[in-house]
Amino acid sequence: MAVGVAVKAGDTLLIIEAMKVMNLITAPGGGVLKKILISDGQPVEFDQPLVILG
Repeated sequence: MAVGVAVKAGDTLLIIEAMKVMNLITAPGGGVLKKILISDGQPVEFDQPLVILG
């Protein structure tokens, strides 16, 4: 995904690897991807914002 792309509810935004399991992060609703708050390979925490949809 790239900034500025239109997304629908359920579209895959990111894939997070945790303990060798790939977890798909989907869009909760439709909109436009405004900003990606993390970079590839960066560790993330539970409840951390990952993207901004508008």
